[in-house]
Formats: sequence, structure tokens, C-alpha cells
Amino acid sequence: MQIQVLGCSGGIGQDLRTTSLLFDDRVLIDMGTGVGDLSLGAMEAIDTVFLTHSHLDHIVALPLMLDSVGPRRNKPLQVYALKETIETLQAHIFNGSVWPDFTAIPTAETPFLRFEPIVPGQSIAVDNKNFQAIVVNHTVPAVGYLVGSDQGSFAFTGDTAQNKEEFWDVINDCHDLKHLVIETSFVDADAEVALVSRHLNPATFVEEMAKYRNSARVWLTHMMPGFEEEITSQIRQHNSALDFSILKRGDRINI
Repeated sequence: MQIQVLGCSGGIGQDLRTTSLLFDDRVLIDMGTGVGDLSLGAMEAIDTVFLTHSHLDHIVALPLMLDSVGPRRNKPLQVYALKETIETLQAHIFNGSVWPDFTAIPTAETPFLRFEPIVPGQSIAVDNKNFQAIVVNHTVPAVGYLVGSDQGSFAFTGDTAQNKEEFWDVINDCHDLKHLVIETSFVDADAEVALVSRHLNPATFVEEMAKYRNSARVWLTHMMPGFEEEITSQIRQHNSALDFSILKRGDRINI
């Protein structure tokens, strides 16, 4: 299993792309602006998408990619997401005003897009990998994903604030976990913004990692542009022994 980081920033700017992870060239978790760097052929090869939640930085490339490669494909793009996420996309994106309703184009029988609702705890098998949705704490209904294969597992929180023990039970009980990607969006000076928007800041990230009992490598993602060095420095000030890496656009994680 190879994961290619198309985007992992909390915002846009030169060389920064928002969240999207590509698995073995055929499956995406989230569709941020990084998808736009793929060739038409690479976009056409993607058959399945798993969305964490409905916020724009995680779904913006979905309507645009369908517009670019929908006519080139011979089957619908299958998008798995929470029921609430699907309802938001149908009401506010694929509504005929903001963007065409690709669930009925060119016909309802052969559309460019098909949504499939999932629930937390559910696992979907795709290309010898299992994608398990795990509920996380965000301002809208949201999930992270635990992705398992014969070679090992990969976990991604998506956007989240501090989580209940149920989330960490899933992560800690995964005995073949190789990598955990977890967000930290804001500096400590913006802790109130982080609290209201349900993201992590260095102090709360360190508190979350105290619940972590696994030995898998930890990656930091979704940092706000321009604050990356300050966020990582503050984490080390809180806990200099904490071992983590910084996820970067273009990284490839092999399992």
C-alpha cells in the first residue's frame, strides 16, 4: 500500500495544497486542492473516494474533477461519506446552481457520480484494503479512517478536536498500525479559535498524544499556512520527548 500526499495544508498559498491522500493511484481520502496537480489520466484512474466531512478544503476538487474527467470515464465515481456530508453536498454543491448535479448527468442510470452513505464503525473493502470510518470531534459530522491491508494499517484523523476514548481505543487496539496522521491547525495563541472551530493546537495535541498507546509513526498535518514552524516549536516546548514527523505535499508513505 502506497499513500501519496497530494495536499496536507490547512490553507492555500504557494506550493501549499489542502487535504487529499491518494492510495495506490485509485482511491482518495478527501479531495482538497492537491487533486488538481494530477494529470487527466491519473484523475480518470480514480474510482473511489472516502470523504471525512463536508468542509470546502476537503471537497473542493470533487466537482471540478468530475467536470474534467467525468465524460472520459466508463463508470461512476463512487463516493463514500456520512449521510450528513452527502446531504450537504447535494444541497449546496451539486444543486444545479453552484454546480451541475452529476448524480443525474448524463443520465440517472449512468451518472458521473454515485454517493454511498457510511456510518462510523463501518468498513468498506476496496482493492484489497479496508477503509473503516471512525467518528471524530468536529463542527460538522466527521470521521477519520483506519485503512488496513495485508502489509499493515494507516490511520488518518481528518479534522478533529480532542476525542473521546472510543476513538483512541480503535487506534490503540490496531496492532499492525504503521502510521498515524493527526492534525494540529493552530498555534496556542489561537487556542480559542481552535476550540470554537474544533481543531487542535499544540497544547491540546500533546494532551491527545497522552492517550496514544501505539508505537506507529506519528505525522502532523493541516497546519495553518505561515505557522508551521511555530506550531512544531510549541509542541516541542510542551513535550520535548514527543516523537513526530511533519507531513508534506509530495510525501509517499509505503506500508
